[in-house]
Amino acid sequence: MSATGDSVYNLGGGDIAASRVPVARLAECFADAHPLLSRDEAAIEAARCYFCYDAPCIAACPTSIDIPGFIRAIATDNLAGAGRKILEANILGGACARVCPTEILCEGACVRTAQQHKPVEIGALQRVATDAAMARAAASGQHPFTRALSTGKRVAILGAGPAGLACAHELAKQGHAVSIFDAKPKPGGLNEYGIAAYKMADDFAVREVAFIISIGGIEIIPNQALGRELDLGTLRRDYDAVCLAIGQSGVKALAIPGEELQGVMDAVRFIENLRQSSDKSDVPVGRHVVVIGGGNTAIDAAVQAKRLGAEQVSLVYRRGREDMPATAVEQDWALVNGVDFRHWAAPVALEGQGAVQRIRFARTKLEDGRLVLGEDGYILRADMVLKAVGQSLEISEDEALPTIRAGRIVVNEDLQTSLPGVFAGGDCIPGQDLTVQAVADGKRAAQSINAYMKGELNG
Repeated sequence: MSATGDSVYNLGGGDIAASRVPVARLAECFADAHPLLSRDEAAIEAARCYFCYDAPCIAACPTSIDIPGFIRAIATDNLAGAGRKILEANILGGACARVCPTEILCEGACVRTAQQHKPVEIGALQRVATDAAMARAAASGQHPFTRALSTGKRVAILGAGPAGLACAHELAKQGHAVSIFDAKPKPGGLNEYGIAAYKMADDFAVREVAFIISIGGIEIIPNQALGRELDLGTLRRDYDAVCLAIGQSGVKALAIPGEELQGVMDAVRFIENLRQSSDKSDVPVGRHVVVIGGGNTAIDAAVQAKRLGAEQVSLVYRRGREDMPATAVEQDWALVNGVDFRHWAAPVALEGQGAVQRIRFARTKLEDGRLVLGEDGYILRADMVLKAVGQSLEISEDEALPTIRAGRIVVNEDLQTSLPGVFAGGDCIPGQDLTVQAVADGKRAAQSINAYMKGELNG
């Protein structure tokens, strides 16, 4: 016990360094975690599908992909037809095949589960079809969908993530000219900057963006942020409609003493550094890493810290495992990768001389349904602390903005904001923070924008 009565675990010195793992080993650690099924493997898996009428897997997919339809196409060796069925519903079907929590969406609804306790591997089959479709488009130079004749209408989209890209593609199909403005130097949003490298390897996010915009009529303008280089008033004047797809780029603070110490950083920044590094050998990592949070970002940061060579990675969450936002599959993945989980604890102080050396926790408990701090606690050794306690809407307060409530842009059923001609979708509006939901929002926003510009929708 410490002098304060707290339990003390793993106390001592520590350091942060890059290249804890040989470069050749790093390439293996950050290679595709789930390699592509072979054609024969895909055919065998597709044969397991019952091709249900009124299939529950379709209802569970936010983009309503015809899942039995595309799987039947794979089973009959019609990859072109399978890819088209998917991409008609979800132009980012390749990304979603890699990152969707299928266990709580389409595969979670699969009727095979009741019989064999093993759903059809819908995500893996979707990847086979979409990867083939993208490869054909790259080889032929022909996009699978045709752009309509120009309407002369111009739409500005803020954010080149899944929602913005889906919106842009749908609008381009209708013949509108689209300008996508993004605050980052590269498009792709979360897929480019915020997903674990082993989930979306081999520059897939870059290739998918190139595939989407190859339909024509879409320009992407980087390094343009609302409230910095852009203002909404000018965009509304210069374009026929505007769509806000700016995501949740702000990062919430721990709001505890010591947060300014070296070695304390946002998990999203840590993941971004990994994503943008060519071979990962220049990404610093501590020997003793503590991740605060319980969502997918926390899991991605913890697993990647371990794969970079951290000796000890502890993920600490304020509630129990069953309350963690990350799915059970993601949690199991972290455990398999050697991450140590600690539940029912909250950080109260970061300590060290210039750089973080330890982090003090209080045990948490429920009282009358509320989470409260207990009197006892413990201390963990830490030379790197990664904060993953949630993200927030980051936008200039002096901007002429639409109504914002509880940190999200308020929209109606047509995804219209309180400002005429301004729509919104993705993580910046209320709803599930899922890539596939962002795609669904983007497509729906485009349909509403199209109706608005044709005078069929008031706004």
